[in-house]
Amino acid sequence: MRPEASDVTSDPDSPSTPRWTPLPTVTHAKSEGALTTWASHSLIQSKRLLYGWARDPATTIQTILYPAVTLLMFHVVLGNSISDATGKPAVYGQVPMITLVAAMAGAVVSALGFKVEKATGLLGRFWTMPVHRAAGLTGRLLAEAVRVLVTTLIVIAVGFAIGFRFDQGPIAALAMIGIPVLFGVGFAVLVTALATITEGVMLVSLVSIFNTLLMFFNTGFVPVNAYPVWLQDVVENQPMSCAIDAMRGLSYGGPVAEPLMKTVAWTVGILLVFGWPAIRGYQRAAETGA
Repeated sequence: MRPEASDVTSDPDSPSTPRWTPLPTVTHAKSEGALTTWASHSLIQSKRLLYGWARDPATTIQTILYPAVTLLMFHVVLGNSISDATGKPAVYGQVPMITLVAAMAGAVVSALGFKVEKATGLLGRFWTMPVHRAAGLTGRLLAEAVRVLVTTLIVIAVGFAIGFRFDQGPIAALAMIGIPVLFGVGFAVLVTALATITEGVMLVSLVSIFNTLLMFFNTGFVPVNAYPVWLQDVVENQPMSCAIDAMRGLSYGGPVAEPLMKTVAWTVGILLVFGWPAIRGYQRAAETGA
């Protein structure tokens, strides 16, 4: 005869006593839209992306191998000739330039990953969960900042092997390392905005053309007076040149205030122009998958 529920003994030493694990009691439930929730969810999203990038060979190559090899190639092919022509070590322009190029190239890889998450429906699943609405985008930007920081440190380490030094002290060194991170976050917002409205092939093509123009017309290769007169103002004031000049001043010596202010102005301008399209595009991609 089957025993009734009342017949089950409550003796904890009895082998027939059910073993129930009590659920934890939630005493202070945080709102989904709270700032602390936003911060914690952003960190979780950032950690998720960083772990994924660490396991991705393409991202690893883009972060470690590509910048290091490119810097060595520039040093071998152009280093001595540029130094002889300018009277200054070329490495102090090449190291900043490579950190910025790597930041821009990595942002494209990140944007392509965003499109994959949209196509597979992962963004939509996050949108239906009790996750802060802004955490997906801010977590991605935070992960991008960490990636750029790691890339910058690796490029500087390779630069040290070929003669790069911090001649202006530790505070200037920290400021220099922070410039590519600032630049990279601004560029990541721009690329994210473009990723929400373009296909993958078109995105790569557009950003590659933009990156190529910036990379070959900047003050990292040669001084601005080496360019044609009609092009000098454009080269001197384009965003990469401003960041390179500021980084050169913080490492080797030279003007810092003006190029640094221009770099900040460029970054703030990019955030103002492309910030809202990136937010709306990310929201649209999460809600509709479009």
